[in-house]
Amino acid sequence: MDVDDLRTFVEVADAGGVSAASRRLNLAKSIVSRRLLRLEAEIGTQLLARTTRGAALTEAGTTFREHAARICTEVDTALEAVEVGGELRGLLRVAVPSTFGPTHFAPAIAELTRRHPQLQINCRYSDRYVDLVTEGFDCGIRVGYLADSNLVARRIGSFSVRLFASPDYVATYGAPETPEDVPGHPAVMIATETWTFSAGGKPYPVRPTGRFKADSAIAIAEATAAGAGIAALPDVIAEPYVAAGTLIPVMPRYALPSIGMFVVRPPGQHSSRKVQALTDLLIERFGR
Repeated sequence: MDVDDLRTFVEVADAGGVSAASRRLNLAKSIVSRRLLRLEAEIGTQLLARTTRGAALTEAGTTFREHAARICTEVDTALEAVEVGGELRGLLRVAVPSTFGPTHFAPAIAELTRRHPQLQINCRYSDRYVDLVTEGFDCGIRVGYLADSNLVARRIGSFSVRLFASPDYVATYGAPETPEDVPGHPAVMIATETWTFSAGGKPYPVRPTGRFKADSAIAIAEATAAGAGIAALPDVIAEPYVAAGTLIPVMPRYALPSIGMFVVRPPGQHSSRKVQALTDLLIERFGR
């Protein structure tokens, strides 16, 4: 059984069709289709149901995809083990948050491809929680306060956080001056959460409330700039709004904890050289 056929099948399964997979693999559609037909003929069962919109996994294909992805990963790991110090090659699948990914992480990931011309990198940008194991990713980049999980995490840096509001909101409703004032203002936030302010080494936890919630820091910044309330935002997200005069920092005497940036990978396996190279590059970029 050809490993390239397995890789192609996994790519088609994840991309949802031959056309999308051929673009990701930089191969002609005819080559991708031929590899799929050869694989199905070899194992004697249909793995993909072709449709006008692409391809959907059959029941057998769903089961086979997990095993195929695992085999491809093991082959890559084995090759890396015998080529210590050699050129990185193969495919690296990375789940990246869409809020920070295109502007902050994409340039670093692009630099990794420049340093390692034989390496292919597929990034999927989404702010939803991605199951790395089920969805076949080698690693993911997470930004925030990392929840307890069985993933192996490596901190690569952090973003400072402050409280912001729009000038119009402050002119109309005023701004909180102490943590005790925060519950009196509508919060724009990701979910039910606690903001822990600090001053003079003393913590002040507050449970804000509000009617606007979103899973994107950009959406939260936009809603806050439109006057929906107050929000705890990373400075890197708020900076352009502050420069444009649509957001201003409030409660400057009280600090909020910075949010971490992490590379996470599935448990139970050694970090591959590809994942380690990406981690090192991100630390190089953001660890300062």
